[in-house]
Amino acid sequence: MYKVTIFLSIILGLTLYGCSANPLRDPLLSSQDKTLQVWWSEGYYPEETEAIQTAIQAWQKKTNHKVKLTFFSEKDLLEQARNTIQANTPPDVIYGYSIDLILLPQLAWQGKLVDVSSVIEPVRQEYSQDALRSVFYFNAQEQKRAYYAAPISQQTTHIHYWKDLLEQSGGNPKQIPQQWSAFWQSWETAQDSLRQQGIKELYAIGLPMSVAATDTFIVFEQFLEAYNVKILNSDGSLQIDQPEVRDGLIEALTAYTRPYLKECIPPKAVDWTDPDNNINFLSNLTLMTANATLSIPSSQRGDDINYLERMRTIPWPKKPSNEPMRYVVSTKQVAIFQQTPHLEQAKSLVSFLVKPQNLAAYVEGAQGRFFPVMPSIIKRPFWQNPKDIHVTAAAQQFKNTRPFDVVLNPAYSEVLAQNIWGEAIRSIVVDKVSPQKAADVAIEKITNIFAEWK
Repeated sequence: MYKVTIFLSIILGLTLYGCSANPLRDPLLSSQDKTLQVWWSEGYYPEETEAIQTAIQAWQKKTNHKVKLTFFSEKDLLEQARNTIQANTPPDVIYGYSIDLILLPQLAWQGKLVDVSSVIEPVRQEYSQDALRSVFYFNAQEQKRAYYAAPISQQTTHIHYWKDLLEQSGGNPKQIPQQWSAFWQSWETAQDSLRQQGIKELYAIGLPMSVAATDTFIVFEQFLEAYNVKILNSDGSLQIDQPEVRDGLIEALTAYTRPYLKECIPPKAVDWTDPDNNINFLSNLTLMTANATLSIPSSQRGDDINYLERMRTIPWPKKPSNEPMRYVVSTKQVAIFQQTPHLEQAKSLVSFLVKPQNLAAYVEGAQGRFFPVMPSIIKRPFWQNPKDIHVTAAAQQFKNTRPFDVVLNPAYSEVLAQNIWGEAIRSIVVDKVSPQKAADVAIEKITNIFAEWK
């Protein structure tokens, strides 16, 4: 086994709590207080945090307006945002790593976000079409679609593996199968070989099986795409009761849980939180893993042996139908609350943040963990380094994408918020429920969510 340098910043970034002792906005603050309240997810790396601080400081100097920038862990950000929304005291501006999937679509539907079309329009041609689609939400109060957030960056699910350990197992990194079943079987075969060599603590695959991890539903969404499962149709209507959708869901659940049931995934994966698939992989306890960002290789940039020699990032295999894989992408977004007493200031700040040069600095500050939403940024040296094998591999994935279904219907964000997929997966591997039963329970829950949403 090899000793891996796990940067303290990634672990701290994944577990940090908000830095404000009293994060709830004072409801007695009047519109005479010119300070803009901005809530932001704590960066995983110092450079990421410094980049947003630098951009906001530059805006303050340019406009002579004040900003109170408060950082939160992602869990705390969601909790505090919901508390202040309920109390009618939200911040002016908010940005987070998961709010695009489980919060913003609902807030836009409820008419609680500002239409930022005037912010988007000057840089509209800079954005990718998928990025724009991801913030084009429906407002049920005004019965219209508009841009209710501004894209900052994007992410999809990547596969990483240890090249040297695969070679030790007798596998050939240049001949990893691209056919779906053979691809997953190849890692299980590698585990068998390594176990025969006395490496007992290493497991083939690092897929989360828990309800606690958002990674569970994010990675499983890629399995749904692999089996061409369309929960919603193109107009956002639920079609989960269709026989072909149920059949595809059963197949996806079966494929996702099979490695765990074959003891090829760490037993504790049923209780993992979001950092745990990273930690297990970086500790050489899994041979390969799937992760929703490039945070795993990005954490090893300071270690050339791990980053350039040992670790590899590869595309997903072809779908079981032998079609090329399409990647499910979520777009990180900044939004303005409708209740802000400082609308023009908030729009001015967001307009400043989404200027290409400022977005470039922020996304690069994240060490490549996220990918740019503007093609012009991708042309910068950071993203065009042919020696950076991980960024180069990730760039290929972003050529064939689709957004999460929350864009089609905000009710789907509640499916993700409740981690219905995580519940189904855990019930199969812990409670020994059949994939058919798990699928039916999930279908019933999702049907109820959509019925209540109406």
